[in-house]
Amino acid sequence: MIEKQTIGGWGDALASKAPVPGGGGASALCGSLAAALGQMVANLTVGKKRYEDVEEEMQQSLFALNILQLEMTALADKDAEVFAPLAAAYGMPSSTKEEQEEKQGVMEERLLAASLVPLQMMEKTSAVLDILGLLEEKGSKMAVSDVGVAAQMARAALNGAVMNVYINTKSMKNRDKAEELNDKAEKLIEAGTKQADEIYSRVLNKLRG
Repeated sequence: MIEKQTIGGWGDALASKAPVPGGGGASALCGSLAAALGQMVANLTVGKKRYEDVEEEMQQSLFALNILQLEMTALADKDAEVFAPLAAAYGMPSSTKEEQEEKQGVMEERLLAASLVPLQMMEKTSAVLDILGLLEEKGSKMAVSDVGVAAQMARAALNGAVMNVYINTKSMKNRDKAEELNDKAEKLIEAGTKQADEIYSRVLNKLRG
């Protein structure tokens, strides 16, 4: 599990020729880091007299971001879990019609599972971005640059995850289901990247004065 590994150890595993972890896990980790950075900003805001009017919002943000961080970390592991059976399915025999039908059925099931995980990453990352918008507006001004970094990490998570949706839906025979998933992903990437860019732009403007 990723949470039991050192950063260096996980990075070495990512760098290896092993199929997992890969881009999906890295995307989830970016989302987890975005949530963690958001918590840092909230922690630097709570308990400060200057920000007492937003104390409750910051406490709520801390709670929500902590859950999102844990969920994103879990999704990094889940991405690896769903890839292994999918990779195995590609090697199933397909010499006879019966074997081909069985393989296709298994492939559809596992492609769907492999598509849903990065889609969940995108949904969780969108939730992180909602909170980052609040932190940019009301959080500690001393940590506003960290909100900008978090927004960029969240953007990377979205852009990485969407590719992992598409690479799996592309191979699905059930095109109606594939397009349903693609449509969800497209809406999330469009709204999410716009939101991340807007947060980042506002942060830059504040830093530049």
